[in-house]
This record gives sequence, structure tokens and C-alpha cells, in this order.
Amino acid sequence: MEPLGIALLQLAPTGGLAGNLEKGLEACRRAKALGADIALFPEMWSSGYHIDGRPPEVWTAEAVPVGGEFVRAFQALAAELGMAIGLTLLEAWEGGPRNTLVLIDRRGRKALTYAKVHTCDFGEERHLTPGDDFYVAELDTAKGPVQVGAMICYDREFPESARILMLKGAELILVPNACPMECNRLAQLRARAFENMTAIATCSYPDTVPDCNGGSTVFDGVAYLPGQEGSRDTCILRAGGEEGIYLAALDLAQLRAYRASEVHGNAYRRPGKYGLLTETRIQPPFVRPDYRP
Repeated sequence: MEPLGIALLQLAPTGGLAGNLEKGLEACRRAKALGADIALFPEMWSSGYHIDGRPPEVWTAEAVPVGGEFVRAFQALAAELGMAIGLTLLEAWEGGPRNTLVLIDRRGRKALTYAKVHTCDFGEERHLTPGDDFYVAELDTAKGPVQVGAMICYDREFPESARILMLKGAELILVPNACPMECNRLAQLRARAFENMTAIATCSYPDTVPDCNGGSTVFDGVAYLPGQEGSRDTCILRAGGEEGIYLAALDLAQLRAYRASEVHGNAYRRPGKYGLLTETRIQPPFVRPDYRP
């Protein structure tokens, strides 16, 4: 089986929806020319995650529907190129907009729509509507079907996000992002990939965007190889800060063989011991006093 080409579109937004549409379409064409089977945008590409420092009634009005022209343009391009696209947007939603990823397959169909569950309610994202669940879909690619799920930025901070996706069958988790990828956040992604035996592809904004530094990554989730002593580095791609399109080759056959034989993920879990994780009224002393649930 040929490796799956994953293109991380580490792009700077243009300042408006029309410009982001044009730039995004061109980036997808370039990704396809590089050999991509999937192209992934950073978080909330439709608006460039431009929500800080502006009145919420202004930026929430920039939300676009998943059935609108912005998404349809990428659906048409996905079908033209024969390439899946992980498109991100500020989604128009009844009751308040959502921070959303629409995964479009190579036929131009919506394979998955995921809204960020762990919205950053300590900041401007408190004006967003959180998603209601984590989803996994079988994505048809030119290299064969792959089980794909999604997390968005702050979802990464919660190990339950990736764990649920793994339990639902995810082989690859797409992570649009809009924050600095420093050592601890990178360690989170490495850990999520290791403990779940799942590939994780994260796309961030370049260092020309405020409070971002590039650092898009792909972790393939395979820590050990037959005949190789010790563990290996699961990071198969780490971008610098510069704007660009970064392509990783994910060996799905290797990942599937590893998942069938190794001890992580769901192999030896004891969920009967984890009841505390589902309690909703626990208030540990380390919760911030200004936290808004």
C-alpha cells in the first residue's frame, strides 16, 4: 500500500473571506501537485481566526454556513482534484456560531462535520457554541479507505478527546490549530499519538500571524518497529515557522500492523476503573475561579 500524502497548509490569512477562499483554493491545487491525498487547513480558516480584540457581534457576523458558497467551492475543487480537504470555518449555527471542520472527500462529498467541543471559554470563544460529540468517518482516498476523526486546537489539551476517537476507530486524527506550538503542546500531540496508536496531523498558522509560530506536525503513532532496538521518533514531519505547504507520507500499512500487535490503545484498558472520569460535579481545587463551564 502506498503511503498516504497529508499536506499541512500552514498559511497566513488574507484578512477577509474572499481572499481566504482564493488563497485556500490555490493552496489546495499546490498540495495536489505535491502528491497530497488530504489537505488540512489551520483553525477557522474562513475568518483567519480573527476573533481577538474585536467586538463579538462583529466577528460572529462573519460566520458562514456549511451549505454555503465557501464550502461548496472547496467541494467542487476536491472533486476536480480527486483529493480530500479538511476545511475549517467559523460556522453559522442557530444559537451562536461554531468553530468547525468539514472533511470533504475526493468525490466532493462531506464525509464529516465536526465542531470544536472544548471551546476556549476563558476567552473570546465563550461566544461560540460547542460541538456535541466526537466523530469518525471512513474517508475514501486514492490510497484506500482510512478512518479519520478530528480535534480542534484546545481539544488537544484533553486526553479524552483522542481516546474517544481511538475507541470509535480513528486511525488518523486531523487537528486544525491556532496557537503557538511550543514544547509542551507538541508533547501532548506526541503522547496522544503514542498512547492511542493513532496518527495525528496538526496544521497551524505561520509565525507571521499573531500568537502563532508555525510548527505544524505529523506524528505517525508507531513507536516500535520489528527488528529495531528501542523506540523510534513518531514525528515524521515538523514544520518551521515559515508559511508554506508541508507534505508528510503516512505509512498506513505499517500503522495497521502495529495497532494489531502492540499493547497501547484499547488493548489492555480497564474502563470499569475509570468511573471518576465521567463525573461532572467534581470541583478540584486547581480550577480557576473565573472558569466558565
